[in-house]
Amino acid sequence: MRIIPAIDIIEGKCVRLTKGVYSTKKIYNENPIEVALAFEDAGIEYLHVVDLDGAKASHIVNYKILEQIASKTNLKIDFGGGLKSDEDLHIAFNSGVNQITGGSIAVKNPKTFESWIAKFGADKIILGADCNNEKIAVSGWQEESDLEVIPFIKGYQSKGISYVICTDISKDGMLEGPSFELYQRILENTPKIKLIASGGISTFDEIPKLADMNCEGVIIGKAIYENRITLKELETYILTS
Repeated sequence: MRIIPAIDIIEGKCVRLTKGVYSTKKIYNENPIEVALAFEDAGIEYLHVVDLDGAKASHIVNYKILEQIASKTNLKIDFGGGLKSDEDLHIAFNSGVNQITGGSIAVKNPKTFESWIAKFGADKIILGADCNNEKIAVSGWQEESDLEVIPFIKGYQSKGISYVICTDISKDGMLEGPSFELYQRILENTPKIKLIASGGISTFDEIPKLADMNCEGVIIGKAIYENRITLKELETYILTS
């Protein structure tokens, strides 16, 4: 299972939110490149970057940070936040990302999102299936849709999607553990989906449990920044798994 630390960016700084609420912003580092380098030094190969300014603005904003992380590390970056147009995607890929995540666009403009799958390939496009009470949330989690998460994923799996990041918003930033039961049902209902668990990771013990469930990856955010999970623990896990 891939270990994928998260860097969320507001105004060029590394921050974390609680349940996606912008007013809960906590700055952890003024320099996201320092954070990315620390991850790489711990043997981590992957990075999840979210442009929270972009999510609010509905277009990519912090691509200069992306360029710096991509040029100064060998991390394989997946990137989301405000990607709405072909131009946004070109900027992201030209900035050095390996994959992009589309969430709101997959709900609000499915034709565009489907065209990205066709144009760039399923290995480059991740479906963002972020939900609250199992209903898909959009626009930086500021809006809840009527779409239920499992049918939503199944629909896009039929259109070629392989990778899915699912964040249970009620768990995000709470350090109370991830939605094991939800992920189990997603995996049972969508065989062959490469599910990346996100939201609520609070202790190291949860990581092997997600691996045993056959999650393809896990995104870890606040637990790292609050030292609930150490980079040394992650380094050891990567080396021995």
